[in-house]
Amino acid sequence: MTQQGAVLQGYNNELVKCIEDLCMQKEELNKQIQQAEEEKNRLQHEIQVLSEQLDCVCENLAQKVASRNELDKILAETEAAYMKILDSSRTLLNVLKKEVGSLKHSPDLKTN
Repeated sequence: MTQQGAVLQGYNNELVKCIEDLCMQKEELNKQIQQAEEEKNRLQHEIQVLSEQLDCVCENLAQKVASRNELDKILAETEAAYMKILDSSRTLLNVLKKEVGSLKHSPDLKTN
């Protein structure tokens, strides 16, 4: 019977060792899970911060694009008005040249 007791004691010792190994594996896995959860939380926080920054950049960009579009409109209107001024100036100059030319040919203005 003592031999059976010794065998049983051996089994018990092996069983206790296996249970201890499993407990150590569980502890190591718990540490890895905790590290992964911390990394996940850190990354989620970074994503939130970056998302907020992206929203600000997008809003700022939209405002700048709207300002540029308004400037383009103002520039186009100004250039069109300037071209009208140039055209009117050319027309005025041509009319003035004709008038001066006709005055030079007028007998009343001829000098001796």
